[in-house]
Amino acid sequence: MKWGLIGASTIAKEWTIAALRSIGDDVIAVVSSDEKRAREFALQQGIAHYSTDIKALLENNDIQAVYISTKNHLHKEQSLLAIKAGKHVMCEKPLALSVEDAQEMVTAAKKAGVVFATNHHLRNAASHTALRRAIQGGLIGRPLAAKVFHAVSLPPSLQGWRIAESANGGGVILDITVHDTDTLRYVLNDDPVEVTALTQTGVLSQSGLAESVMGVMRFKSGLIAQFHDSFTAKHAHTGLEIIGTEGTLIARDVMTQQPIGEVCLVNAEGTRKLILEHVNLYETGFRAFGEAVAGRSEPAATGQDGVWSLATGIAVVEAARTGRTTPVVIA
Repeated sequence: MKWGLIGASTIAKEWTIAALRSIGDDVIAVVSSDEKRAREFALQQGIAHYSTDIKALLENNDIQAVYISTKNHLHKEQSLLAIKAGKHVMCEKPLALSVEDAQEMVTAAKKAGVVFATNHHLRNAASHTALRRAIQGGLIGRPLAAKVFHAVSLPPSLQGWRIAESANGGGVILDITVHDTDTLRYVLNDDPVEVTALTQTGVLSQSGLAESVMGVMRFKSGLIAQFHDSFTAKHAHTGLEIIGTEGTLIARDVMTQQPIGEVCLVNAEGTRKLILEHVNLYETGFRAFGEAVAGRSEPAATGQDGVWSLATGIAVVEAARTGRTTPVVIA
């Protein structure tokens, strides 16, 4: 499959292009609002075509699918243009800045008969699939609680609008908490219904935008999940724990783009590591996308999965703003 990139982004440069080429796909065009950036990006990545005109990219009949990794507030308009042009779409999270807009994107793709997916790469990790299977296999009994440790140090090259532009979807919640949500939904096969949260700022951001957040999600099953997300945590480890009636699953160094980490099962029989076969998370996601385009399966994370993570992120923003428990509302 031949792809066009909407956004000459760091994630596309560091992860997406290599993943697509490794599974036999190719990237033949890139569009950016900055012509110099587009030209240099195309040259460095061996991409044949570059432009500042998204319509020119979408008019290229050789392109079957697009990967959108621009600023968050641009995702809706760009996705709808791509869908209208008959392109399959892999869109970065969050899909949009409102649940209504995200649902509109999902509906438009369904009507157009194109695949629309969310790039929630973490659910492609061997660690998270092992957690999901262990829970489904009854190894810890009924899940009661979860803890997510997703506090990292945001490198200077990625700060910019993420710590300064609230109107464009910046802040730690729409950047990281949405990933926590999707990972928990995948691992637990459960959906969040309400959230509480507190935020922190003032280390990187001078705009008051949330750099760190701690909170609790309650899921339909009654399970409660703690989460800690941050842009300002240096030398911290990530992880995920699931506590059940008969045991606990402990995953370390797993909330990451890298195919690393370990998962331990602790129960009455003692402690043992689960066997993990680590593979590139992005390759797995794009391979599943290709299978969906071929009509053989669903994407790893669908558009509706993206709606769920966005709705939860928006609820977390509101809960932190008001100091109240806030329901997760799917439009």
